Amino acid sequence: MSGDYEAGDVNTIAGGDAEEPDDDDLGYEEGDVNARAGGGGRDDDDNRSESSTPLTVLTYLTRALADEPDAVVVETEHRRGSLVLRVHVAPEDMGRVIGRRGRTAQAIRALVGAAGARDGTQVSVDIVDD
Repeated sequence: MSGDYEAGDVNTIAGGDAEEPDDDDLGYEEGDVNARAGGGGRDDDDNRSESSTPLTVLTYLTRALADEPDAVVVETEHRRGSLVLRVHVAPEDMGRVIGRRGRTAQAIRALVGAAGARDGTQVSVDIVDD
């Protein structure tokens, strides 16, 4: 059953001392999400820090929402086994990032939390008023 992959599958292939097969030999298709246990493979995520996915997601979202994307600054802090991300935006963009009744901020926190879960990191987002 080694070649029965469909696009969108999440698969883990155990590494070992034996020569690893090429991804083309395994029947992967564009859009598959795959990880090789034991290193190797062409996964570019091996060289990133554990906090880069939530940081990237938060930066992307806040810059997309802001009228002044160059004013967006995200600070990171590791605290008690979790990651705290603090977002600073221009005062004019504060309401846009928080949203009515905080709904936009809740949505941002949910997305960034999901990105952190992908990396195995608990993440909290603080929107800082300067």
